[in-house]
Amino acid sequence: MLSSILYDTGLPRPYADSRPLRHETVAVPAPRPGEVLVKIERASLCHSDLSVVNGSRPRPLPMALGHEAAGTIAEVGAGVTDVQVGDRVVLVFVPSCGDCRACDAGRPALCHRGAEANGSGDLLHGPAALRTASGVRLNHHLGVSAFSGFAVVARESVVVIDEDVPFDIAALFGCAALTGIGAVRNTARLAPGQSVVVFGLGAVGLMAVMAAARIPGTCVIAVDPLPEKQRLALRAGADHAGSPDQAAALVAEYAGDGVDVAIEAVGSARVMEACLGLLTRGGALVSVGLPHPDQILSVPALQFAGTGVRLLGSYLGDSLPARDIPLYLQMWRDGTLPVELLHTDTKPIAELNEGLDALADGAVVRRLFAFA
Repeated sequence: MLSSILYDTGLPRPYADSRPLRHETVAVPAPRPGEVLVKIERASLCHSDLSVVNGSRPRPLPMALGHEAAGTIAEVGAGVTDVQVGDRVVLVFVPSCGDCRACDAGRPALCHRGAEANGSGDLLHGPAALRTASGVRLNHHLGVSAFSGFAVVARESVVVIDEDVPFDIAALFGCAALTGIGAVRNTARLAPGQSVVVFGLGAVGLMAVMAAARIPGTCVIAVDPLPEKQRLALRAGADHAGSPDQAAALVAEYAGDGVDVAIEAVGSARVMEACLGLLTRGGALVSVGLPHPDQILSVPALQFAGTGVRLLGSYLGDSLPARDIPLYLQMWRDGTLPVELLHTDTKPIAELNEGLDALADGAVVRRLFAFA
């Protein structure tokens, strides 16, 4: 099978020239007990992939990249009885073990064993299964490695979906939808009549806009430096949109003394600090973006106890994927979650490096890739 492999991080742009992702032929691995083999139908390029390529998110190399995708079950390993060959699935980048401290607390997105496996490049039920043609171990990206013709993953990394969902839509639900919608519904628990500002209008931020717009009586303010992203946010349901320089004025005009919730989907400590300054008393900042590890958040400590504001981390939108993916897909069916707005185009996997440039430039929201 063809697989897109990252050997070195921090290569210079344009990536179309430096080619950080190499397309190589590797053997299709057989699923072991507790695992399934998925034929990848669509894989999506996400900022988390770009963060690995540019070195902002250190991962063990070499690595077969890609974590947001949808496909079809091609084979099941021993002990897997609730998934069948031919089932359509969305892949999820946190495989939850079901019995660690986080899973027992109802927070599978924070699964300890899943995080350990993801950090080491292994799978939940065993060591990395991928090898180069010369026998070198290939680490898995977040238990998925979706930029490959097939992916062997833990059973816990897939959610079965109905056959009526096109793969171009389904692929957006394993990361962008769970993270963005979950930040609104599960982490912030935005209530009817509240106000929210969303910084960063990539796929995750736009999913958050869509989710907030569904809640009756909300005031949704969307912020991004790119005018085309602002226009897209208005189509996605935002009431108002503007640039970062306009954010404070927009909040003052439409949310009075501050918003109830600010969602930071940029990955910037500086933007997080700005968001804290836009909250009303008792408001909450939801941190969704992934800043570089070197970034430091510096804010007056008194504002937390003094004004009751909260800083909430949100990983995978605090989601329960088996519950939330079918729920969010039903919202899409109902026409209240216009996910198709985020699908920029679909390209062959050979153009993946060019896609990295387009994503870094903000020229695309979600570019999908196909192997056929």
